[in-house]
Amino acid sequence: MTFSFIDVLGWVGSLCVIIAYGLNSYQKLRSDSLIFYALNIIGGIFLIIYSNYKEAYAVIFINVVWVIIAVPAMLRVFFKSKGT
Repeated sequence: MTFSFIDVLGWVGSLCVIIAYGLNSYQKLRSDSLIFYALNIIGGIFLIIYSNYKEAYAVIFINVVWVIIAVPAMLRVFFKSKGT
């Protein structure tokens, strides 16, 4: 079995989202932490790229929304932490 670069992006993106969700669910990672948002943004972007290649438009839609929600939230946390 061979994996293309696009397949690796899909797997890494999936793992990022799962890791963020799992760590948050077990209270090992706060949902308002930069790492949580970074994992979700990176995972979402990788899944957008992968889904676009596979022409899976419903998956693209949910990940675009996911990233649109996560980016401003991450910026808010980032600038809040810079101010303190």
